[in-house]
Amino acid sequence: MELTFYIAAVVAVLATIRVITHVDAVHALLYLTVSLLAVALIFFILGAPFIGALEVILYAGAIMVLFIFVVMMLNLGPKAIEQERRWLEPRMYLGPTVLALILLGELLYVWLHVGEEAQALLTSINPKQVSISLYGPYLIGVELASLLLLPGLIGAYHLGRRRRRE
Repeated sequence: MELTFYIAAVVAVLATIRVITHVDAVHALLYLTVSLLAVALIFFILGAPFIGALEVILYAGAIMVLFIFVVMMLNLGPKAIEQERRWLEPRMYLGPTVLALILLGELLYVWLHVGEEAQALLTSINPKQVSISLYGPYLIGVELASLLLLPGLIGAYHLGRRRRRE
């Protein structure tokens, strides 16, 4: 179990470094998706499958797809066609694919070989414990996070709205 944890941590760190250093926004977002999947696998290995599932569904699924869609929509202009052709080259997706396949191999290994052994060692965290923890001692942190997300929501509204012709 420790080896799978460290491999997922290395994948998360490598993918995050590529997010920071990559020039193209779409590929950086793909690496960010792989990084979020690695963090979800780490949560699963540590005995928090609910948090891991939320990580996959909310962050790697919904929010990252939205980010990728918005970045692709905002890249309008004369060079958009050339840029879209570069995005479709298979060599551009080699890095995220390799890292995602490493995570998939780890997940299959954990499910097939360590499943029952790990169940005896790990304790599962249910949604009630998560909500009590979030809305108990960390209530101010949750509220501050929501206040930080509000300007982002307002900014996205102003970027996405169309101006009326008068």
